[in-house]
Amino acid sequence: MKKFALLFLALVGALTVQADETYPYLTFETTDGAKISVNTESLKLTINGTTLTAGDQQFTITNLSKMYFSASDESTTTGMEEITRATLDDATEIYDLQGRKVTKEQMRTGVYIVKTKDRTCKIVVK
Repeated sequence: MKKFALLFLALVGALTVQADETYPYLTFETTDGAKISVNTESLKLTINGTTLTAGDQQFTITNLSKMYFSASDESTTTGMEEITRATLDDATEIYDLQGRKVTKEQMRTGVYIVKTKDRTCKIVVK
């Protein structure tokens, strides 16, 4: 684990050198496909055990699939609305991101496509 942490810190150090005003965000992508961007201005990264802290965000290292610099905040979404439990209860079909049909009982942490008779929406289960 120490070797992984040292390698990770070396990688972060190398990436920090590449950051400039063209790429003001460091974006973390988790294994479930979620993206969270952190502003690189005065960014401090720390690792404590299996937890990586970047600014005010915390990640479990084993749940990270990649990180990269980006020109925009990729965690900001537009056109999203709050999905109520009633919408999920009205679901006629639910799919995971691999296209497999799942039931409400099979849903775990991740991103899903939910179809109702009125609309289709993407939801994130935390």
